[in-house]
Amino acid sequence: MHFSAAVARALAAGRPVVALESSVFAQGLPEPANREARDRMVRAITRHGAVPAITAVARGRLVVGLEGADLERFLARDGIVKVAARDLAAAATLGADGATTVSASLVLAARAGIRAFATGGIGGVHRDAPFDESSDLIELSRNPVVCVCAGAKAILDLRATSERLETLSVPVIGFGTDWLPEFYCAGATIPVAWRMDSAEQVARLFERHLALGMTSAVLVGNPPPEGSGLAPDEIGAAVAAALRELKSAGIAGREVTPALLASVERATGGRSVATNLALLESNADLAARIAVALAAPEKNR
Repeated sequence: MHFSAAVARALAAGRPVVALESSVFAQGLPEPANREARDRMVRAITRHGAVPAITAVARGRLVVGLEGADLERFLARDGIVKVAARDLAAAATLGADGATTVSASLVLAARAGIRAFATGGIGGVHRDAPFDESSDLIELSRNPVVCVCAGAKAILDLRATSERLETLSVPVIGFGTDWLPEFYCAGATIPVAWRMDSAEQVARLFERHLALGMTSAVLVGNPPPEGSGLAPDEIGAAVAAALRELKSAGIAGREVTPALLASVERATGGRSVATNLALLESNADLAARIAVALAAPEKNR
């Protein structure tokens, strides 16, 4: 793997680092919202003294800390392929530009020794297609990283996704909530087993998780900031319309999620993008606070 100078220095010094995926910038959000997301997430991390590390495959190099001209290519969204964990070796072998999804980012973060990762929503079990399950779930089960998210993407079968996380023995923590967030809204239908209210609590949990020899991630569900979420009924209608549009267009495979998100954006008049930006910033902020707590001596927690 190739590390940016800032990330390499931080890891060597034991300073807090937060991993970020690059697919949200190259495929998940349209321009210029993708640049705004990058700026807001980076600022949220650095204001706590942590170092952001965008993961990617850049011209065949596995990168932790995408920056400069490489980052500009990804933000321009030109010729960037979507890369899950299974695709990392192939993308590297073929010299591709690959934007990492949650699963690929978890692999790179874990191999790099980064313990905190922020994203928008994880992948999961698709609606009306239980055989279509994101590799995010299996990689969450085998990469020990704290993953901060707003739950699974609302376009998915959220209850089935929650059940799969339980089967895979991935701890799911509600941060300041007793419910699993539902991406665009706080959620009040799927309870979580455990609630925590401080970054220090999450850090203590994660260290005990590792001390027990557990190898999975810890999933932290962080609701969208108050006032930024959308009404559940509105999102439900938008997702139903998006699924119908997807079926009629015959879209399949790795293009499903970007197409669904774009359709929801149209159905909500762009307000889903504003929610997405707010939750991405909030998740980066929380991940940074957890990373700082993990970097602190145990006696300070």
